[in-house]
Amino acid sequence: MISVSNLGKAWGGDTLFEGVSLQLNAGSRYGLVGANGSGKSTFLRILAGEEVASEGQINLPRRARLGVLRQDHFRYEQTPILEVAMMGRHDVWEALTERERLLSHADDELFDTDRYADVEDFILRNDGYALEARAGEILEGLGIPTRVHREPMSVLSGGFKLRVLLAQCLAAEPDVLLLDEPTNHLDILTIRWLEKFLIAFPGCAIVISHDHRFLDNVVTHILDVDYETIMLYPGDYTRFVAAKAEERDRKETEIEKREAEIAHHREFVDRFKAKATKARQAKSKMKLIERIVIDRLPTSSRRYPTFRFFQRRPSGKQVLALEGISKAYGDHRVLERVSLTVQRGDRLAILGPNGIGKSTLLKIAMGVVPADAGRVEWGYETWPGYFAQDHREAIEASEQTVEAWFWELAPGEPIGFVRGKLAEVLFQKDEVEKPIRALSGGEAARLVFAKLSVTRPNVLILDEPTNHLDLEAIEALVEGLEAYDGTLMFVSHDRWFVSRLANRVLEITPAGIRDFAGSYEEYVERCGDDHLDAEVVLARARQERKRDAATRKAGGGDPAGALAQKRARQLERERDRLTAEIEKAEKRVHEINELFCNPGFFDKASPAEVKRLEAEQKSLSAKVDELMPEWEKVEKQLAETAPA
Repeated sequence: MISVSNLGKAWGGDTLFEGVSLQLNAGSRYGLVGANGSGKSTFLRILAGEEVASEGQINLPRRARLGVLRQDHFRYEQTPILEVAMMGRHDVWEALTERERLLSHADDELFDTDRYADVEDFILRNDGYALEARAGEILEGLGIPTRVHREPMSVLSGGFKLRVLLAQCLAAEPDVLLLDEPTNHLDILTIRWLEKFLIAFPGCAIVISHDHRFLDNVVTHILDVDYETIMLYPGDYTRFVAAKAEERDRKETEIEKREAEIAHHREFVDRFKAKATKARQAKSKMKLIERIVIDRLPTSSRRYPTFRFFQRRPSGKQVLALEGISKAYGDHRVLERVSLTVQRGDRLAILGPNGIGKSTLLKIAMGVVPADAGRVEWGYETWPGYFAQDHREAIEASEQTVEAWFWELAPGEPIGFVRGKLAEVLFQKDEVEKPIRALSGGEAARLVFAKLSVTRPNVLILDEPTNHLDLEAIEALVEGLEAYDGTLMFVSHDRWFVSRLANRVLEITPAGIRDFAGSYEEYVERCGDDHLDAEVVLARARQERKRDAATRKAGGGDPAGALAQKRARQLERERDRLTAEIEKAEKRVHEINELFCNPGFFDKASPAEVKRLEAEQKSLSAKVDELMPEWEKVEKQLAETAPA
């Protein structure tokens, strides 16, 4: 699909990457990872033809269509949302527009029948009349309801405008998808939808993301931008981390062996070079030393900050009580009579779709916005520290440098303490003199966390803390928060982050709140899936209706209802069995495909082994084709047994 040969890119005297040769195939999904500034976005722009490489070349099939996620979300302010999404298939969109223009002159003498016939033929050949429905379906999946599809883009917030641009990219029916941080501003429901879309995507997808769980769920390979090159690793992100560490350890062990060998030979030379009887052997050892070549390992571009959080003193047992909290913005009501008590030691994750009131609840607790009704009461000796989703606004008002701003937080400390704390969050040397207003989103986030480390709150309130952090900073933040012995309340759409930290989950839904005491994994297990899947939410609602109906009929007896429930349980077990068999077979087919794609496989494998694998793959594919109709039949029967 995409062939990359000896690709390199340099800025001035700095090399981002060089000597990159890759073969990127259809049906594979590549996670592009690396430190901020390492060249990930530059590599995507080169693939998209928007930037020129310093050396090397890229070859794509001549007719390959690219779907590129763009960030120019203020370009279409007065254009209807649905039309912006349809523009992803630009040639078809232009043909549809021209058709409407031609038809507007259908009664004129100058009506161009030949041109109209050509345009109509092009639209039909490219399935153009299905474009509107396809774009609308994608917008729905991304959380933009049908009722606003005809509205101009200007009615949406910045985050939802980016969703429309993502819909534009996906609606293009591309052969190659190039996505730079597609999960930014998506809630968990929408991330789950995007995961399903990408898993079913038949082309080649290359995705930059800082979401561990998203990468693990979606990608088949990792492209690692590090050591001034780009390396390809098979498997998901978790597998990549282990493989990269093993590779580094192996190289370091090899260097240690060679250094020990040199030291051993040099010791012999030093002992015997002055002895005539050993001089010849010593000279031979010197030649051995000269022939041993040690390739020094390059320095990684990845930098890990250190986040340390301490509480000045423990709080009382009850940390926070919210009673009857209600809030509306105009006609839009986001919170309705929400009550919540937080105890010392809770690590409370607040989940829910965008716009449901999660951030508003934290802002009300912190006194940033007032509630329309209800009461907020902080417990005895509580010292909350707040990381706002719009944290940059709180510090960008300052005209100070990073060092001057931070020193005001610890006025009694020497400059060495200040610089040491800033170095922990990767502000080193001249970076401490950078003006606050010039900081990137990630730099501003690290600075706010450094502030929380010196103010020593015993309650941390974090609103989307991972939004602007790279993978290394997110991992470091998790380590710091795991070691924190205070109380934690946070909103996040990063499932890996939530799973590492939460011991209590609060889900805000249109029907109210669900409060679960336990880890995120336990919560998911109770829900039956990553609960963020719309189908699962509906299934759970059906199950609750079933239980309510059974409770109402308890004591009166309902043999028909009992039989129906028994039948439904049998169908669910059969559905789960078929699903497991299909997934197992598909996974093995994929593994065999991976083997066949490995360079040199057919040189190393015997003809008998190749024949055996081909036969196994053919047999498994046939099995999947045989099981799928059974699975569909069971699914249909299950749908028929569900109550109306």
